[in-house]
Amino acid sequence: MKVLKFGGTSVGSAENIRKVKEIVKGQSGDVIVIVSALGGITDKILNAAKMAVLATEYFNTEITAIKERHDEVVDALFDGEQKEKVKAEVNQLLDELSKVIQGVSMIGELTPKTLDKIGGFGERLSSYIISEFIEGSQWVDASKMIKTDSAFGRALVDFKLTNKKVKKAFENFSGVCVAPGFVSSNSAGEFTTLGRGGSDYTAAILAAALNVEVLEIWTDVNGFMTADPRIISKAYTIQSLSYSEAMELSHFGAKVIYPPTILPVFQKGIPVQIKNTLDPEHEGTLVRPSQPNGKDRPIKGISSISNISLITVQGLGMVGVTGISSRLFGALAKENINVILISQASSENSISFAVDTLKAETAEEAIRIEFDREIAAQQINKIEIESDLSIVAIVGENMKHTTGIAGKLFNTIGKNGINIIAIAQGASELNISWVVKDSDLRKTLNVVHESFFLSENIEVNIFMLGIGLVGGNLLSQIQQQQEKLLKDKHLKLKVVGVANSKKMLFDRDGISIDGFKERLDAEGESSGLDAYKQEIIDMNIYNSVFVDCTASDAAAEVYGDLLNANVSIVTANKVAASSEYENYLKLKKIAKQKGVKFLFETNVGAGLPIINTLNDLVNAGDEILKIEAVLSGTLNFIFNTISADVPLSKTIQMAKEEGYSEPDPRVDLSGIDVVRKLLILVRESGYRIDKEDVIINKFVPDEFFDGSMEDFWNGISGLDADFENKRKVLEAENKCWRFVAKYEDGKAEVGLQEIEQGHPFFDLQGSNNLVMFTSERYNEFPMIIKGFGAGAEVTAAGVFADIIRVSNI
Repeated sequence: MKVLKFGGTSVGSAENIRKVKEIVKGQSGDVIVIVSALGGITDKILNAAKMAVLATEYFNTEITAIKERHDEVVDALFDGEQKEKVKAEVNQLLDELSKVIQGVSMIGELTPKTLDKIGGFGERLSSYIISEFIEGSQWVDASKMIKTDSAFGRALVDFKLTNKKVKKAFENFSGVCVAPGFVSSNSAGEFTTLGRGGSDYTAAILAAALNVEVLEIWTDVNGFMTADPRIISKAYTIQSLSYSEAMELSHFGAKVIYPPTILPVFQKGIPVQIKNTLDPEHEGTLVRPSQPNGKDRPIKGISSISNISLITVQGLGMVGVTGISSRLFGALAKENINVILISQASSENSISFAVDTLKAETAEEAIRIEFDREIAAQQINKIEIESDLSIVAIVGENMKHTTGIAGKLFNTIGKNGINIIAIAQGASELNISWVVKDSDLRKTLNVVHESFFLSENIEVNIFMLGIGLVGGNLLSQIQQQQEKLLKDKHLKLKVVGVANSKKMLFDRDGISIDGFKERLDAEGESSGLDAYKQEIIDMNIYNSVFVDCTASDAAAEVYGDLLNANVSIVTANKVAASSEYENYLKLKKIAKQKGVKFLFETNVGAGLPIINTLNDLVNAGDEILKIEAVLSGTLNFIFNTISADVPLSKTIQMAKEEGYSEPDPRVDLSGIDVVRKLLILVRESGYRIDKEDVIINKFVPDEFFDGSMEDFWNGISGLDADFENKRKVLEAENKCWRFVAKYEDGKAEVGLQEIEQGHPFFDLQGSNNLVMFTSERYNEFPMIIKGFGAGAEVTAAGVFADIIRVSNI
């Protein structure tokens, strides 16, 4: 024998009731069907009663709507004489309901007893309609079997008498019967109800009394999910839960099953299968006795409750005083206030608890009345309410067998900039609950869901700034590698924001790289760095990274605010890391404090692993004694290309056309770009240095750096002859030019040097870079890093590598 319960959505329309019939007819063996009222009907009935007690005529509008809804369902399900028969019975019940509510209107009073009488009309109506629609089924009045006391509104079940009546009612039963959920009665035969979610409770009571093989709860979801799918798209159905796990998830907001439902079946060890009426083939979730399994994840699911207020009672007068908690929660109980979470300091000088926000003021007043003397004597000096909060809970029986869960949880949450306001954990280690601001709820759920591998993929959310040569190449590389990274590394790279100098576009669900330019033009808002920064902060997305592919001074100015908002920075822009030392140090410190990344590998050597290698040396305890480097791919290209046939001015033009130089090649020619790179290397080596500390030996006269770009291009050819004469001399001596950066003994300088054949710098081809680190460990033979050091494609590749480092895979 089985008990099947169908909720309000499952019987909410004629179409869904047809699905219910198919499901019931597809069962083998005897079946008891418990149904809720048509979706939304109970709310309309109670609303009508509440309007009636106010002596308004609006209750008639609700009664009319209730009648029309049932007429619509009956008309869709039945024909001919059967339709008339069913309508007659339905109208009789509706007339009875109308008379009771009319009586409420006349006397202007709505007692708990009357509420219980009218509260079950929806179930009585729906169960009768469905019993008539399922051929061969019989209707059973559950209210005559389930007996309670007379505490109307909060009646308690008399299980001894109820079990006896249920067993007798089904003594010779076979086939299919349909019964209303929610309804019950006292010893006098007066209607009572089983409270919120009472139809689930009805089903569980009957299942336990008859010791059935399984209780099936049919609803509008595929069972318990790892998290709320409306917030976390990657959430999926949990195949099985223990009773305790299901109870915890239900308590903390997973509206799949009514918590008291579990108790009767738990006592009998009867499994509960959660199924979806709209997707009956899905296996759903099986709730069963605890079966420890080492293969199960430590965390089964994440649940949350919003619209919570946290009330804190604090005072030194509470320390060591017995009975404080008893008085506190007794005062709340008198006001029917449910406490959802409790957190108390071990010093006993404060206690915090969470309640529904709608009850917060009532709770505060009850506390002030109860502790009036202690407040007057300043033994209790603070009663504080903090609202706009949510509770999040992780649930799993295997947590108690797994060390480090709490550490991993709170480390992950903190790294993403989420402040935890209160924490509660039971000694059973079945549940860890904590309180966060409502504004952090989405981010918290996503972070925790990903951290505990309830989804198998790590997700990095990218905000791009600059989609020119480097940015465009980067997006192309991401597009090419997305599928492979997802498959091989379980890393999902998602572009959620993109901006150029004119427009910006955001999409929390991801911006497709195919056609993103067209979408940016069509849907993008007017761009501005402050607006772009603020939107990134306001979106508050977990695992966010700001990718700067510009050379903008202004862009570098927003790094601090973004790091403070727990957004990682990956940048090809050298401005921030080579700015004033104090600013560089501040950004590094913020990143460390916030647990996010500030990565700028491509600031030196484009895609070459120079900075990471340097960091490894320093972190391993080595000391950098000397740095010698050719760091400008642009200048190296120029001095490798210059010849009798290709003068200086032509090589500069070629470097710009090939994309090796900065947008203004004078930045390269002045040595400023090399100075920036040297500053970064020296700082990453652990030394304090500023731009003013670097000596620049220029090879182009100062007057070429004044005036417009047009003036520059018109005048630079005037240097060609002089450079050609010097080049011939170098060539005859088997030497070449290299623009070298050097740091040793606290002295830093950059400038053009003549390099003899045999020196590591001599054979540098094209735009290659070369760095030599002389350290305590690499003293006699310096460490050399050499390779292609300029160009949009390799720079984009270096930025891409930094983005992957943000994910920590």
